[in-house]
Amino acid sequence: MDRPLLNRRLAEFGTTIFAEMSALAVRTGSLNLGQGFPDADGPEEVREAAVRALRDGRGNQYPPGPGIPELRAAVAAHQERFYGHLGLSYNPDTEVLVTAGATEAIAASLLALLEPGDEVLALEPYYDSYAACIAMAGGRRVPVTLRPHPESGSYRLDLDELRDAITDNTRLILLNTPHNPTGTVLTHEELSVIARLAVERDLLVVTDEVYEHLVFEGEHLPLASFPGMRERTVTISSAGKTFSFTGWKVGWITAPAELVAAVRSAKQFLTYVSAGPFQYAVAEALALPDSYFTGLRDDLRTKRDVLAAGLSDAGFQVFRPTGTYFITTDIRPLGETDGFAFCRALPERAGVVAIPNAVFYDHKDEGAPFVRFAFCKSIEVLQEAAGRLKALASG
Repeated sequence: MDRPLLNRRLAEFGTTIFAEMSALAVRTGSLNLGQGFPDADGPEEVREAAVRALRDGRGNQYPPGPGIPELRAAVAAHQERFYGHLGLSYNPDTEVLVTAGATEAIAASLLALLEPGDEVLALEPYYDSYAACIAMAGGRRVPVTLRPHPESGSYRLDLDELRDAITDNTRLILLNTPHNPTGTVLTHEELSVIARLAVERDLLVVTDEVYEHLVFEGEHLPLASFPGMRERTVTISSAGKTFSFTGWKVGWITAPAELVAAVRSAKQFLTYVSAGPFQYAVAEALALPDSYFTGLRDDLRTKRDVLAAGLSDAGFQVFRPTGTYFITTDIRPLGETDGFAFCRALPERAGVVAIPNAVFYDHKDEGAPFVRFAFCKSIEVLQEAAGRLKALASG
């Protein structure tokens, strides 16, 4: 067969580095701090809720297309509980849609809301599915780069660059805060400017907020809560990061009824429905007491600090995240400049696996010297990793 077997627009997004690094971890017996999944399951009572649903025959056949009523009600109640003071509330019958994780929510939203040739602004570096989903929808991605500021130890959004990137062909802003991979949490000022631009230029916004409860300094502010934004924003979240069940793939969107209807029209031709029994369990998880959510945040903050200290001791420049469970580092103080080569050699050199940030960039040179580590692991694993990485400091 002469023609390639993979659509040429998708071929460029094959982030096989994840599979490659995971295989390296197995082959070398390395600690895998590359992929962002916890090494311990979420709350036992939530797991028991899934078992009960299975045994009771709830969700073993097709659940309702929008999601089971119990979960949609729980999502709406969760929004009211955490963001009602900001004026956010949603009708569970018409303004909530359950999806197969946040990844499907992103894909369905872009497929529904874009026409071929529409431009989509996305913060670079970006979660790897963003580029592929924009391409599948026929859109054109326009990266707006978050850049490191060594003096503050953080990444910043250039609001002038964002403003200048908007053209008459811009249809949508794809936003991620708290941001993977940099750990940036956009500020009130930054979100206010984004909101004003969206209103002034009549843009839609799809905002990926799966790390909403993993903010270590400051607070998470949903973009939909800003003036003029509720009616033009699709907000995405999921159970994977909040409850440490990344394999369940239960996500959701909240949006005005007309946007939910549009996204559902695309979603029905993707998975149709999914994760029936898990939906009942996630409905219960969303009602856990405040102590669960603060405990999760505090635990991950401690883990962040353990790994950040270990990375600093090993000679990396560390960009301390204010959210998510990823730390971005600069390898140039170690005399390295190529993140891909560094990560491929790291398992043999130190017995640790990381991911090169360049895989998340259109502008590969911008991301070349940066490497991402995940700290959603046990304290013991992080301490062991820190000890192994000290070998880099000694040459």
